Amino acid sequence: MASRAGPRAEGTDGSDYQHRERVASHYQMSVALKSEIKKLIYMQVAIWLLLLAQMCVGHLKLLPHDQVAMPYQWEYPYLLSIIPSLFGLMSFPRNNISYLVLSMISTGLFSVAPLIYGSMEMFPMAQQLYRHGKAYRFIFGFSAVSVMYLLVVVAVQVHGWQLYYSKKLLDSWFSSTQEKKKK
Repeated sequence: MASRAGPRAEGTDGSDYQHRERVASHYQMSVALKSEIKKLIYMQVAIWLLLLAQMCVGHLKLLPHDQVAMPYQWEYPYLLSIIPSLFGLMSFPRNNISYLVLSMISTGLFSVAPLIYGSMEMFPMAQQLYRHGKAYRFIFGFSAVSVMYLLVVVAVQVHGWQLYYSKKLLDSWFSSTQEKKKK
């Protein structure tokens, strides 16, 4: 083999050992997917903090109700959406498949389900706003239903991509586990 300090082995220029210099593709994929999931988790935490702030301001009456409306019913169970994020972050250091699966299942239960319920809960108010131009709840002068639907659209995209990347990461971890078992 070629060495940095001394002469190369006879009959080689060192390039025939290049395959040993590369990182296996499933490790590269794992690192890239973990990075994407972490970004999405941070976005989800930002959404969670916005909802928490709106709920605190609404319940503690820090601002008048014409400034910040009281929360909708779906926002309370959505506060549990921080749990899947914690499971996801706990799965990364040691590639823990169990925590990643728990994260994916609880994302559906604590994140996506409240968003679906919230869409259905706010639909009559959105319909009334669209048909008659009347809004009864406001957040800093904007219709609360419009602001919350915008938040729901962003949250659905964040959770959808988070589930997609988590599935790809799980597949990556399973492929590396299967390769180890074959050896």
